[in-house]
Amino acid sequence: MSSGGSPSDQDVDAAATLDLTRFRPNVGIVLARHDGKVWLGRRADTPGPRNWQFPQGGVDEGESLEEAARRELHEETGARSVSLLGRTEEWLAYRFPEGYRRSKAARGWLGQKQIWFAFRFTGDDGEFDLARHHQVEFDRWRWADLDEALDSVADFKRETYRHVIEKFRTLIVEPDDLRRKSESGSRH
Repeated sequence: MSSGGSPSDQDVDAAATLDLTRFRPNVGIVLARHDGKVWLGRRADTPGPRNWQFPQGGVDEGESLEEAARRELHEETGARSVSLLGRTEEWLAYRFPEGYRRSKAARGWLGQKQIWFAFRFTGDDGEFDLARHHQVEFDRWRWADLDEALDSVADFKRETYRHVIEKFRTLIVEPDDLRRKSESGSRH
């Protein structure tokens, strides 16, 4: 860990060399609209300001990683109208911070290892229902720019988010938007 208890690039990159058996298998989901905005949910019962994140959750016995991602997305947001854009091939791992008291840490997990999925949302906003599942994960949601996620998430997840954002940027942000940003950047 880097100083201050947040993971460094080295911690995230080291997932391939970590003993991942002590990390809970998990999937993360980046849900993007056609305009490149991404879905962020505010964690229920979690004080701010860094309490917004992408949907994520555990993998059930016998379930494929993509099935887990689709199930978790539906349970946490209500969304079903999605098409797969891509996924990470490697596990990305983060450690729970010292003193973390949530149930996963209490069960002996050191942190979570995640495969991430990017989906395009093809429905309308009326599809979102945060209270549809018995365990409410989010109490609010919003569409945001992709880079806003990095500034909104809990510190111990930031390096994982940095990797996910860079991996999915070209899948999520419309090619025209990327071209416009690079053209405007070259004028300065």
